[in-house]
Formats: sequence, C-alpha cells, structure tokens
Amino acid sequence: MNEPAVPVALARGHGSSDGQDAGGPPGSGAETSFRRFDGPRLALAAIRIGPGLMLLVVVLVAATLSPVFLTTRNVGNVLSQSAVIAVLALAQLLVIITRGIDLSVGSTLALSAVVGALVFESTPSGTWVIVAMLVTGTMVGAINGTAFVYGRLPHPFIVTLATLSVARGLALWLSGGQPIQGMPVIVQELGGGSIGWFPLSALLVTGLALLTLLLTTRLVWGRWIYAVGGNPDGAIRAAIPVKRVVVSVYVLSGLAAGIGAVITSGRLNGGSPTFGELAELDTIAAVVIGGASFLGGRGNVGNALIGALMIGVIRNAMNLLNVDAFLQPIVIGVVILLAVELDVLRGQLERRLRVLRAARA
Repeated sequence: MNEPAVPVALARGHGSSDGQDAGGPPGSGAETSFRRFDGPRLALAAIRIGPGLMLLVVVLVAATLSPVFLTTRNVGNVLSQSAVIAVLALAQLLVIITRGIDLSVGSTLALSAVVGALVFESTPSGTWVIVAMLVTGTMVGAINGTAFVYGRLPHPFIVTLATLSVARGLALWLSGGQPIQGMPVIVQELGGGSIGWFPLSALLVTGLALLTLLLTTRLVWGRWIYAVGGNPDGAIRAAIPVKRVVVSVYVLSGLAAGIGAVITSGRLNGGSPTFGELAELDTIAAVVIGGASFLGGRGNVGNALIGALMIGVIRNAMNLLNVDAFLQPIVIGVVILLAVELDVLRGQLERRLRVLRAARA
C-alpha cells in the first residue's frame, strides 16, 4: 500500500539538515535559520493582526478626544449601534469569500422590518413577527443566489443591485412610505434590551459569530466556500457543489438581513422603509477593513467583527465630537476607500513575503 504523501515542510523538519540544525548551539544552522525566517514571519504576523491594531488606534484616539467615550454607558451604545452592522458583516463576509457581493442587505432589512410590523398589526404574537422577518430576508437572499447562479448573470453586483431597488420599493409600497409603529415585547428586548449596560443585541451578535466560526472552520461547507472563492475552477474539478455553495451564502446573507431587521425594529419599536440605508456600504467596509479580499478565498469572522466595531466606533466618536452630520458620510467614504487600498497593499505585501520565505526555505 502506498504511504500518504508528507508535506515538504514536514519532511524538512524531520531528518533534513534543517531539522538537524534545529537543536544546535548558538552560531549553528538553528540560529541562521531563525535569522532568515524571523523577519518575514513577524511581518506576516503584523499583517494578520493589522485590523486589531487599527481598531486599537481608533479607540485610543477617540478616548483621547472625548473623555466620555470609554464610559460604560457609551461602550454599551457603541455595541448596540454596531450590532446590526456586525450581523450583516458576518454574512457579507461569506459572500465576499466566494468572490461575490450583496448590495441588497440594507433594503432587505427594511422590507423585513416593514413585513414584521404589518404582521404585528394582525397578530400580537412575537414569534410570528420574528418568523415573518426572518422568512422575508431569507426569500430575498434565495432570489439573489438563484438568479445569479442559475440565471448565469456575469456578476452578483447586477442581481443584488436590482433587488436593492425592488426590496426598497416594496417596503415603501407596503408601508405607504411611512413608519409603522409598534413591535412585540420580545422584539423590543432583543433589539433594545440590556443586562446592566451590556446590550442583549451584543449577546445575539456573539452567538451568531460563534455559529459562523463553527460553520467556517469545523464543517466541510466552510472549507468549500474558501475553495470556491480561492480557486473556482479547482473547486469544480474537486467535485465541490459550487452552485449550491454560492446560493447558500446569499441565502444566509438574506437571513442575516432578517435578523438585522429584528434588532433594528426592536431598538426603534417599529418598521420603516428607510431602515438600513447605506448598510451595504458599512458592511462591505467592515469586511474589507477586516482583511477579506474581493478576489475571494480570504477572510475570517474575528476580523469582520473588528471591522464592524471600527465603523461603529468612528460613527460614535464623530457624534460625541459634534462632527457635522453632512461630513460624516464623507469620513465613512474615505474609510472605505482607504480600506480597499489597504487590502490591495496587504495582498501584495503578503505575496512578496511568502515568496521571500519560500526562496529562503
């Protein structure tokens, strides 16, 4: 029987000259090897923790400029305000990993909230209201994925841009263009309740993040989405069900919009066709700030949450500092542009460092 193939790196570490030098005294091959690999390894590590460092810098700057920023009450506000962005960003991450994009999440959130408010006018059941919002979001996501994959459209930008308009229009039509007041107590608690200063919506985000982490790291499906984004042709040759994988991430994105509708409707005690405006830009910015690539195959849950928190911190700091409301979208737009440029530079540097490490191996 043939023995399983041994990775080259493992082979080098067992029985090669490098492996023998690993235990040598100072001045031997071990020290030389450490010197050769230390620089690239540290640089790659810095790239990986880059989003966390950026968030730390933003928090320190905000805390320096506003003494109120680090109070427990304001921290709770930041977490509450970032909850919807974080939920949408978790799903947007899955879409972007597969080389896609979902521009409809904000409009889907608004439509889901309006449908939930209309259901509440017919029945006081909080369960039915939540189910209505989740089902509405999931249906829009399914339409996005199915139309893109089986309609053979050249890029998901097209179909999600169309559903952005359709979903927003439906929300305006169903609501008559006006907010609909009232939500069940359970929705109000999920969206606006708290334990002390800690918002319940942040607990919901934590649970969803852990679930997403489990899906992407412990299940075969998680490896499939990275394979589809990293090398679509290779994924097809490996017999991965590419079409179903792509449809599934858009379904999850729609479901996340439904969850975002529950949180938003709970915070504001109603449904409105204006909910979720520009949420798609915030979520894309959060994911890209977190290190995901539009070229697919790269990104992780932790960094997506960091990106969402960064957007929330920036908005909160601007409010505390009384930055003109008309200037705030400009700041967020600049952040998005810088995030994309940093993504490009990060990818180039990462490739160069990997080549350097391989050449020195």
